[in-house]
Amino acid sequence: MTADPGINLTVLDWMVLVIYASSMLFIGWYYSKKNVNQEDYLLGGRKMNPTAVGISLFASLLSTLSYLSYPGEMIQHGPAIFAGVLAFPVVYYVAGWWLIPKIMQMQVTSAYEILEVKLGLSIRMLATVMFLSLRLLWMATIIYVTVDVALFSVIQFDRSYVPFLTVILTIITIVYTSMGGLKAVVLTDVIQTCIFMGGALLSIIVVSYHLGSFTEIFPSSWPQHWDEFRIGFDPLERTTIGNAMLALFTWYICTTGSDQIAIQRYLSTKDIATARRSFRISLYSTVLAYILLALVGLAMVAYFSENMELLNLDADLQSQADTLFPRFVIIALPTGISGLIIAGLLAAAMSSMSSGLNSVSSVISEDIIKRFFSKENSQGHVLKQVQTLSYLTGLMVIVLSFFIGVVSGNLFDVIMKVVNLFVAPLFVLFFMALFIPFATERATFAAGIFSILFAVAVAFYGLFGITVLWIMPSSLVAGIFVGVILSLFDRKKIATYNL
Repeated sequence: MTADPGINLTVLDWMVLVIYASSMLFIGWYYSKKNVNQEDYLLGGRKMNPTAVGISLFASLLSTLSYLSYPGEMIQHGPAIFAGVLAFPVVYYVAGWWLIPKIMQMQVTSAYEILEVKLGLSIRMLATVMFLSLRLLWMATIIYVTVDVALFSVIQFDRSYVPFLTVILTIITIVYTSMGGLKAVVLTDVIQTCIFMGGALLSIIVVSYHLGSFTEIFPSSWPQHWDEFRIGFDPLERTTIGNAMLALFTWYICTTGSDQIAIQRYLSTKDIATARRSFRISLYSTVLAYILLALVGLAMVAYFSENMELLNLDADLQSQADTLFPRFVIIALPTGISGLIIAGLLAAAMSSMSSGLNSVSSVISEDIIKRFFSKENSQGHVLKQVQTLSYLTGLMVIVLSFFIGVVSGNLFDVIMKVVNLFVAPLFVLFFMALFIPFATERATFAAGIFSILFAVAVAFYGLFGITVLWIMPSSLVAGIFVGVILSLFDRKKIATYNL
């Protein structure tokens, strides 16, 4: 096996990247002239196109993490994780007819206003802290993965440039997000979706051509390093069909019902039917993306199995699973096209970052500054305040991104352990507020804290031997159980006291 070949982008590739970044900045500048108040900036005036909103929701939640981790998971563990899409019909029914209508009934800017109305200020503040922790870690992981895993692991750059490129990528995203608001975010999301979906499709076509036909990317037998094919639900097994379906179902329901990024998209549409349509479009887009990313994973296995000399010295497919896709892009695709698909990786990152910055800024503005500090309510002042928050949030993300690399496991494991750690605990609060009529403030607060501790114990201490796909389901059930039991005791105690 040979040493790592010199891998570099050409001048044309860099030109493509510069044109892409400039286009994103232009869109931000263009829409900055059209935002006249906070509702325009954060919710697009509540009249956004449902198709664009659906694609934006898909693009925001996909991110570079999925773009790289799902092909990497296919390479390292096999196709079981992609069976999660089989849960989508149930996801659509539960979210579309159960969650979205309840959310749309409340004309709010921050989703966490709902919690204060239902249960009290302490629950709103706990949810705010959870959401900010979730999305700051999410954005930090996106930046780390994009720069350190996707780019510097395959391009021959001095690693001392990692902080520099991290700052540049974040600043570009901050600028067009803070200038243009949600309208700019949604339009850039649509453009970026076309780029990274097209990049995945082109990679499959190139490998199929190289191997002689499309069918050649499929293995003739089950690879030995893939996990054994299992169907049922088992919290002690890393990957089964049932586990994949349960994990994806839990993630979608929790995200739809509690995450400001998703709720902000629904509130930007005019009514429940339009919001439901946007959600349906995002699910269709996700299914298409998962199929493409699964095929990309198979294509990378087939291509590098025939070209092992293109791997790092003494490396194998499993150890480099998360970096094979970007490595292939630079090695095998024509000049200029490589730059476009690397732009696709950046697009996936910037799409998610822009949505995260916009949503985090709106939550800090509504739930913290407006609630406790600022008495100035003029539209111009509030708009400027939210724009400033986007810059400050970006700086926090840059700092956090330097610490993500210490988490063990492949990229998929890092997502489950770090990025999704607060997903279920956050939804516990909304479930108690919206669906448990006897829920109390104290019991719900305790349930949220318990759910966080349970998730941390499973993710980092291997509680009961539970695997990563069960972190969200187990912490969700644990939190709701504690919340319901404590609420019953709390209500009984209050009733006894009143007697």
